[in-house]
Amino acid sequence: MLEWLIANKVPLGLWIKRFVDFINEHAAGASEALSQGLAYLINGLIALLEWFNPLVLVVLIAALAYWLHRSVKLVVFIVLSLLLIINLGYWEATLETLALVICATIVSMLIGIPLGIAAAHRPWLFTILRPILDLMQTIPTFVYLIPTLILFGLGVVPGLISTVIFAIPAPIRLTHLGITSVPKALIEAGEAFGATKRQLLWKVELPYAMPTIMEGVTLVGANGLGKPVVRALNTVNIAQGFEAGLAIVIIAIVLDRVCKRPGAVPK
Repeated sequence: MLEWLIANKVPLGLWIKRFVDFINEHAAGASEALSQGLAYLINGLIALLEWFNPLVLVVLIAALAYWLHRSVKLVVFIVLSLLLIINLGYWEATLETLALVICATIVSMLIGIPLGIAAAHRPWLFTILRPILDLMQTIPTFVYLIPTLILFGLGVVPGLISTVIFAIPAPIRLTHLGITSVPKALIEAGEAFGATKRQLLWKVELPYAMPTIMEGVTLVGANGLGKPVVRALNTVNIAQGFEAGLAIVIIAIVLDRVCKRPGAVPK
């Protein structure tokens, strides 16, 4: 039985390869257009961030953090952390990572929130989506890089798409959770006042679910600071690996603190 099972392997990998080859052969124009559009968006954002003097950008980020959270401790932490990144020589790589994070977050939310709303109103859709979302979150991100590199070539686009695939389940799940958690009494009150389904969505469901939905703003990086880490691994460069890794941790903590709901950060 075991020998038969091993000898009759399900050609899952071959099916995936044929699917990617089919897309690459019949949708090359669409892939190229999408790749150029996303690359233009990311490179434009990187150019905008690099246009600022690093110290000016540090001040702007610190000012944004204080405006959102009114926390002097957070501002001091952000300023010192970003100055350390500049000192280590990873400022440009950090800006590239930041641009990828921002673009991946925007794309994930633009796709994830409408899908989450649709799934909340159609249980059968969420039943179909749930195993797909589980698969997207459990498969390592680098696995997606192989087909995306074939379809979109080298550059920032494969990293962005792989990051979006990994990150998008969060806004879908949390939007679904937020909408389905709206108390039935609120829905009934809106219906009693003659609200349409669209009015219920925009004036009752979304406002109530917004804190949960905002938790789905998943910020995940790709490329950027990952390049020196990979280079350090290949050359067994302990110093470079530690410094690049520290820069990744710093930018992740800064983004997490800045993007929390106002009032969620200690003063």
